[in-house]
Amino acid sequence: MTSESNSPWDEGTPVPLYVITGGTGPSAEAFDLVTLIATRSEPEPSMQPEQAAILSLCQYPLSVAEISAYLSLPFSVVTTLLSQLVEDGRVEAIAPVPVAACPDRGLLEAVIHGLRKL
Repeated sequence: MTSESNSPWDEGTPVPLYVITGGTGPSAEAFDLVTLIATRSEPEPSMQPEQAAILSLCQYPLSVAEISAYLSLPFSVVTTLLSQLVEDGRVEAIAPVPVAACPDRGLLEAVIHGLRKL
């Protein structure tokens, strides 16, 4: 088996990732795999193809992990592209909802008791 067959970029002559992202730079947003992304504008013909694809995909909110999978791009590349789109106001990043703390057992029992009285 050659090392080329193990490469995730076995698509002929792929464009280097730094060209897609415009080079490496500080990320304006901290994205999680489950951060939801929703489109706020339509893609424009002059846009980078990957960014236009993100805008087309996110008509309904999608997680960053889903976007990465649909575009077959690494998470780091997708987050860089999303940071640029958030800065431009083209997409909205919706932070994941934190897991709520479990309510007190006494509170739950009081609610059940109150409901039974109805």
